[in-house]
Amino acid sequence: MKPMALRHPVRHFACAFCVAIPSILSAGPILAQTTELQRGRTLSETISAGDTARYTIDADANEFLLGEVNQISVDVTIRILGPDGTQLGRIGGLGRGPQRFSGQTSDEGTYTIELFTAGDDEDAAGSYEITLLRHEDVATDPEKLTDQLMSRYDGPQSPGAAVRVWRDGRTLYSKTFGMANLAYGLPFEEDTRTNIGSTSKQFAAFGIMLQAERGKLSLDDDIRTHIPELPEFDETIQVKHLITHTSGLREFLNLLRMTGRRLDRGDWIDRSELIDIVQRQPALQNAPGAEWNYNNTAYGLAATVVERTSGQDFHVFMQENVFGPLGMTGTMVRPSIRHIVPNQSEGYTPTPDGYRQIGDLGGAVGAGAIYSTIGDLQTWIENYANPRVGARESIDEMMTSFVLTDGEETGYGYGLFIDEQGGLRRVHHGGADVAHRSMLAYYPEINAGITTQSNNAQFNSNVAFDLAAAFFEDAMEKEEEEGGEGETADEFDPDSYDPEAFDEYVGRYALDAAPNMILTFTREDETLYTQLTGQQRLEIVPTSDTTFRLLAVEASVTFLRGEDGEVEGATMHQNGAEQHVTRLEGEAPEVWAPTEDDLADFAGRFFSDELETFYTFSVEDDALVMYQRRLGDVTLTTGEKDEFSGGGLSFAFERDRNGEVIGFYVSNGRTRDVRFGRVG
Repeated sequence: MKPMALRHPVRHFACAFCVAIPSILSAGPILAQTTELQRGRTLSETISAGDTARYTIDADANEFLLGEVNQISVDVTIRILGPDGTQLGRIGGLGRGPQRFSGQTSDEGTYTIELFTAGDDEDAAGSYEITLLRHEDVATDPEKLTDQLMSRYDGPQSPGAAVRVWRDGRTLYSKTFGMANLAYGLPFEEDTRTNIGSTSKQFAAFGIMLQAERGKLSLDDDIRTHIPELPEFDETIQVKHLITHTSGLREFLNLLRMTGRRLDRGDWIDRSELIDIVQRQPALQNAPGAEWNYNNTAYGLAATVVERTSGQDFHVFMQENVFGPLGMTGTMVRPSIRHIVPNQSEGYTPTPDGYRQIGDLGGAVGAGAIYSTIGDLQTWIENYANPRVGARESIDEMMTSFVLTDGEETGYGYGLFIDEQGGLRRVHHGGADVAHRSMLAYYPEINAGITTQSNNAQFNSNVAFDLAAAFFEDAMEKEEEEGGEGETADEFDPDSYDPEAFDEYVGRYALDAAPNMILTFTREDETLYTQLTGQQRLEIVPTSDTTFRLLAVEASVTFLRGEDGEVEGATMHQNGAEQHVTRLEGEAPEVWAPTEDDLADFAGRFFSDELETFYTFSVEDDALVMYQRRLGDVTLTTGEKDEFSGGGLSFAFERDRNGEVIGFYVSNGRTRDVRFGRVG
């Protein structure tokens, strides 16, 4: 049986500096009555704390369903179950107002929609309305399919989205959905300027290439040639290391989160802090060119290099040298979050009391901070095909995978990911600011491209790839999956997958960017799971013999084999980005079970000179609790001896020769091994 393929399951919290793994809520007792949903009929209901309401939809295979729950006075979580009772998705996070769910069925049968309250106190009760808005065949026409997939983000009460598709200079599809501004009731339109997040990185890299063409810099230059106030590390960081994510510098968004900066709440960041952060870094995290580690700090410095070599502010340089000459009249660099962007879309994220206008990340120039329109992004990609600004050689170099010092390709050029889809070469980059979402993809062999943009934090930018497969179906191959005996991904039936086959993937995998963060894959009978250090175990389902989809968060994993055919690692896909993990040999170390006396060794106050930040640890209810004044209390879980994790952070404590705890090193993905010393 193939499950209902939910195209847009919710991320309860997503940002540029963390992996969004939501907490899994448990449903309470099922109410006695189960009601069948019928298209166009609205049911007005009430629900009490701890109860679960059930609704059914009888559907044939390959049908599209769109429903809406209007949370009038209660916060509910939506859970979708397949005909066999398997959970296909969960939606939550928006505590008031209309919340939509959608998906495609793959088998005939009865699908179940469960609603349960998000809390368990007496206040977690109230009234809601549920409506099945659409129940129809999945469209075979690409334009109608796009309308279906975007319908979840349409309407006057939802942050919106925009899609544009083009090929050989001709626009195939261009349409917008939902609202650009909820406060003033402004719809999302084709000339609405949207924050494209990290999709901006290719523009910063392009600025570097323009300056290289003009002889103002060399990609092999020491970055201190252009920014001399940066520290001299043991090894030289070259300009090319900035735009290939191989510099070894700390990632500033992850780093500032360690200090208690609440970037999800609009805390201020100034561009000048990037240089200060680098000046305080005691050593590089890796030798330049030796390791790929996605890095916003490096792209901020790349923008500074453009400024220093041109004598112009980055936003002025881009306007006069790129946007203006190309006629991109709707595109601009936002110098700071205080600068006005005419005709902009506001970014919104769901909260228990409705959508919150969340603002943009500060200090993002170079790494992000570009607002553009879907029409301008088509113009930009068409310049890749037929350059009017920049040399053909420069653009080709940007679209060539960088090779590390050990000879391995990174799958990333200069501000662009490079891979394949359906046998076609694909060049792309996604973006995720605090609430805006973006994807821009180019298929050079057929001179075609697509962009999806949204101001809704729940939007899944990777839908661009699904739509590209529909619009460019004539040019794409149906690729065979490894071990599938000729079965294509589109034909894969999860019911045919033998759960015992997953045993060859079972084990521990270390994130290359943060080796002390371990991704564990396990199987319990027919149910498959994955779990990241310090986070909750999540169920996964097969989408082929080598690929699996997480149910509770928009993410997937692809297992990789070495030349000997043995499983050597995997690639995690989320928010348009990828992270590689390497398989660990041997059995997992025994779980460390410290006593209360053992935990007392870690109690105390610690300070980081690099971050100018205090962390305090205490023992409460037989657990170690970390406190930081902006992060609050975080109960930690144990790993190996003297190691803990929690709140997206991992801690490795350090002892002196007498066994006394004198400090620790903290990591959180892209930033690692920041030292704190004991001060009390």
